Amino acid sequence: MVMRIITIFFCLLICPINKCMAQPETDYGKLSQDLLYAVKTNASTKNYQQQLALADAAILYQQLNTDTNRKAFWINIYNAFTQIGLKNDSNLYKHRSRFFASKFIVIAKHKLSLDLIEHGILRRSKSKFSLGYFNKLCKSKFEKKFRVNKLDYRVHFALNCGAKSCPPIAFYTAKDLERQLSLATKSYLKNEVMVDTLKNTIAVPAILSWFRRDFGGKKSIIKILQAQTIVRQNVHPKIVWKKYDWALAGNVF
Repeated sequence: MVMRIITIFFCLLICPINKCMAQPETDYGKLSQDLLYAVKTNASTKNYQQQLALADAAILYQQLNTDTNRKAFWINIYNAFTQIGLKNDSNLYKHRSRFFASKFIVIAKHKLSLDLIEHGILRRSKSKFSLGYFNKLCKSKFEKKFRVNKLDYRVHFALNCGAKSCPPIAFYTAKDLERQLSLATKSYLKNEVMVDTLKNTIAVPAILSWFRRDFGGKKSIIKILQAQTIVRQNVHPKIVWKKYDWALAGNVF
């Protein structure tokens, strides 16, 4: 008992009370999952949004210290806030460009848009309208600080913008990210790609056209589909781009 009192007294001498009694550091990766789970279960997201809005940018940056951590966090944030925005007012989807560009997301005291998260952070500052061949001209300090170091085309199969043609939403963790992204890629392509062996054509989701450079171009898209055993090896079909269904999806989980 005496030793415990001495220890506490020594702590108070060498550090401020607020530091000695400091709360555990927030795990922002886990917080992004909790936010998404709250959205899924129709629970209140207010507390999670407040924690993210007031997050310490330095601590957030320390935790998002690898591309794996960054991708898991920002995918969850994108999917969660897309649903939050649409649940608040589904009419916003009538003006999709405005909805995606609206800065209604607050992370570490910075106002962000879905476009910035997708194209600025997860696509490493790629222009939204250049098929992935050109970079954005203007980049914020926040974007350059938190964006991934290397673009991973598989994120396209993890982001859900609310439309029927979007991939389903899943909870992403840094620990299982590689497996999760590979599974999401395989599942989406298996369900969406249509092969016509007679005409030697392959109908591919429009998303691969919009960001084709992210996938390495048409030849690389064929190789990706061959790796997924959707297209046979040594076969080179003509790519046909499918029409994207922008109708709002119902249950996206």
